Amino acid sequence: MSRGGTGGGARRHTPPVWVLTLTLATLSMIGPFTIDTIFPGFAQMGKAFDAGPAALQQVTSVYLLSFALMSVVHGPLSDALGRRPVMLLGLGGYVLASAACALAPSLGWLLVARVVQGLFAGAATIVSRAMIRDLFSGAEAQRLMSQVMMIFAAAPALAPVVGGWILQWGPWPWIFWFVGAYGVVAALLVVLVLPESLPPQDRQPLRLGSVVGGLLTVARSWVFERLALAAAFAMSGYFVYVVGAPIVVLDLLNLGEQDFWVLFVPQIGGFVLGSWLTGRLAGRLSAPRLIDGAMAGLLVAGTVNVTLAAVVPSLPWAVVGPTLMGVAIGVVFPMLQLEMLELFPTHRGSAASMATFASLTFNAVLAGAIIPLVTASLLTTALASAGLGLAGASMWAWHRAAGRA
Repeated sequence: MSRGGTGGGARRHTPPVWVLTLTLATLSMIGPFTIDTIFPGFAQMGKAFDAGPAALQQVTSVYLLSFALMSVVHGPLSDALGRRPVMLLGLGGYVLASAACALAPSLGWLLVARVVQGLFAGAATIVSRAMIRDLFSGAEAQRLMSQVMMIFAAAPALAPVVGGWILQWGPWPWIFWFVGAYGVVAALLVVLVLPESLPPQDRQPLRLGSVVGGLLTVARSWVFERLALAAAFAMSGYFVYVVGAPIVVLDLLNLGEQDFWVLFVPQIGGFVLGSWLTGRLAGRLSAPRLIDGAMAGLLVAGTVNVTLAAVVPSLPWAVVGPTLMGVAIGVVFPMLQLEMLELFPTHRGSAASMATFASLTFNAVLAGAIIPLVTASLLTTALASAGLGLAGASMWAWHRAAGRA
């Protein structure tokens, strides 16, 4: 077993890989569960708060923005305090914020509670990625990351289905009680399963200058910036259909609250297939060559999506393009995450934070400002998705060209 990091003392009691994989995947799924589980409840929330689609879209946008802003703190803190304490503190705050969302008496208070939820939700998701690279390196890290991503990918497909089931039993606040309970389960898994992967001798000093210095070290790297932008743009092309799902499913496809699976199941199935391919090809193809092929596939998928939206804007053709894009993103996302973490062995938490910050900041803008503008039809949605995918592929091409210069 190939292990990462510079020290080894805290890594001697690593649980079986399958247990570690399921636990890390459970932690990584908090983000998409928090976003997508509430989508079926938008209609009820709109009636309860007398709010339209644009106002309700802010329920997603403010969460993503606060998640992104706080993401620059979680990673550096875990570099200084260790991985487990930061994850547990974040999960505790997340559970309390979820309860506040369930009890919100107005849309304004719900948005405030969502901001707080976003501030804490990133701790487990971000730090768990750094933990993967702490424990493993090379092809084994690639396999574990791909396995975690395969399970993680199921969350956007499962979450709205679960949200729809909950609405059959109770009103929309029950959804927030559910995600709060999920946070409690995740915290128990951290306590019972996960080892501390960053031993004291490998930690950074807990000083403001050290924390900020780690972030600046990462942010000033042009190599990191190119990789982060490539990941953010490429993922956003796929994410158009995730954060825009209430409009795409309910308005453009004219489906009901229980029908989000029609979009998410094939789309996430593609992501799972791409992540599986990443694990199978670990050690056989170099990471850059693998990303080259996936970015080319992303461009092809975007073109197919636009063509089908223009010619046959109806089911089942409307989900073919997003599914093909999911395959490409299933390869690109885990590989670019590892490429960024590999750049900073002593600041992996900071690298994970900055990568998440770049992606989620853009996705917050996407959810709050861009989605209402580009979802007038299936064709305009497909064009926006393809344009973002092209931007991601262009950033990767720039990175590759700069590396050869």
